[in-house]
Amino acid sequence: MFPYLIEEREQGRRTPRNESPKRRLFEDERNGNDLSNRHSTTAFSPRCQNLLSSASSPSPSPPKSPKKGTRSKRESIYDYKSEAAKKVEMIAKSRDERRQRQADEKALKEQLVQLEHNNPYWEFAQMINEYRASLEFKPLRETDPVIENQITVCVRKRPLNDKEIRRREVDVVSVPTRNQLVVHEPKHKVDLTKYLENQHFRFDYVFDDSCTNDLVYKFTAKPLVKTIFEGGMATCFAYGQTGSGKTHTMGGEFKGKQQNFKSGIYGLVAQDVFKLLSHPKYAKMNYAISASFFEIYGKLVFDLLAKKQRLRVLEDGKQQVQVVGLTERAVTKVEHVLELIQKGSLERTSGQTSANSNSSRSHAVFQIILRKNGSKHIDGKFSLIDLAGNERGADNNKSNRQTRIEGADINKSLLALKECIRALGRKGAHLPFRGSKLTQVLRDSFIGEKSRTCMIALISPGNFSVDHSLNTLRYADRVKELIANDNLEVDDTRPTIPEDDVSEDNVEIDIDEEVLRAEERRLQISSLEWELRESQRHVIQSCVNFHDMACNLYNSADENGYDKQHYARKWKSLLNEIVDIQKGALIKANEFCQALEGN
Repeated sequence: MFPYLIEEREQGRRTPRNESPKRRLFEDERNGNDLSNRHSTTAFSPRCQNLLSSASSPSPSPPKSPKKGTRSKRESIYDYKSEAAKKVEMIAKSRDERRQRQADEKALKEQLVQLEHNNPYWEFAQMINEYRASLEFKPLRETDPVIENQITVCVRKRPLNDKEIRRREVDVVSVPTRNQLVVHEPKHKVDLTKYLENQHFRFDYVFDDSCTNDLVYKFTAKPLVKTIFEGGMATCFAYGQTGSGKTHTMGGEFKGKQQNFKSGIYGLVAQDVFKLLSHPKYAKMNYAISASFFEIYGKLVFDLLAKKQRLRVLEDGKQQVQVVGLTERAVTKVEHVLELIQKGSLERTSGQTSANSNSSRSHAVFQIILRKNGSKHIDGKFSLIDLAGNERGADNNKSNRQTRIEGADINKSLLALKECIRALGRKGAHLPFRGSKLTQVLRDSFIGEKSRTCMIALISPGNFSVDHSLNTLRYADRVKELIANDNLEVDDTRPTIPEDDVSEDNVEIDIDEEVLRAEERRLQISSLEWELRESQRHVIQSCVNFHDMACNLYNSADENGYDKQHYARKWKSLLNEIVDIQKGALIKANEFCQALEGN
């Protein structure tokens, strides 16, 4: 038996088997026992004595950090983070700031949209207004001098119409000077940021939306009137997109559904022609004035003064183009001319397109002819042409086949017209007048040193029509190719090429005659195809009518006492009518087959 166990029995106290000395010291301290008395009264083994001495002695204080050579006390928990964590927090902070900034900008935009009455194009409008604020506007005025050229190319901008105003469209065309304009084309970057691409154009004259027909006439067609009294040929075109104001400019202003033909270029030219006719200088010439009005629809020519009678365009033995059967009315005063214009305008072919519900689908040609009394020789002729509205192929992709054929024919004739006008300006170059029926009819207007031409290109100012407007401006710019200055200053200088500086780069290659013949054959086949389709449609419609009338006539024979003679004559008349229609269609089919075999 160990000595410390014997001593414990003597004192009447026994230590539990599983109780450790440390646990017993903890319990005694919790019960308030004095460790010093306990130590003095109880005998322990050397091992327990060491444990008791270590528990009763005070724990030494931690060593103080040295004052030099160590880091200072960390003031925040951020100092304990790694560099990667710091970068993550910086990214998150910048993201929150960016989102807050975007939210503020969005709220500001919403406020601006509310102020602009929910205008979806207010951003483009704001950018255009800022650009215009930096310009000094010097538009065309009544007192500006009239510059006479052999070829005059000008542009007229119409105001926004009611339909465009209801759609909240933006005016994207600015006219800072009398011979230059700027088109603000709306664009979007890859990140959908909106911006403007400002494109500059320069012409002889540029008319803004405040100009009247009288002002346009003064600088365009009026200088050409005296040309026909001097033995020349004058031609004035109105070109542009459907709905851009060609008929308004040429025919006159509309008051409701009525058109005032006196205010159009047709009527203004007629007034000046009769004024010069009574002038002492020309009164002794004994001139007589006549007028004609016809339209060119596709490859066909119709007389608007003879209930749209079809005309033929042929060349005589002197290689002069003649419109066979064209009605030519003698006129003695302006009122007679206006009556002819009104009568022909009502007969003109129109149709529905993507841009206009009542679009002119034909070229209307009104001619004022000057002859001496009793003579068939033409001393002068003024051709006023309201061209059909040009259309893009992208706008006709949902149209029917007939509308697409019309658009293709219109664009072909306009391209041929452009080449003829450019060749006229080059003096001596080949005139590709066989490129279209329009240029073929107007061949005599392009021949001669005294021939003068004026083109009025009309554009729509709305942002929906910006593509059409740019196409029209590029077409007109190609005719004369004047250089546009970015500084937008009025420049009356005309670029010229010195005679001793003519090189191969300055001489344009004439169009090959063989290419023109091939194009003419192709156009002829296209015209015959259109006539064949029309005759086929007529046969189908007549067969339907024939079937209904034949059934009614057959049923009437079942009645008692019917007139046998009337029945037989009626049936004979129906058969003759359907046979004549089918014979006409057969002739068209034979002509088309022969053209294909000859091609």
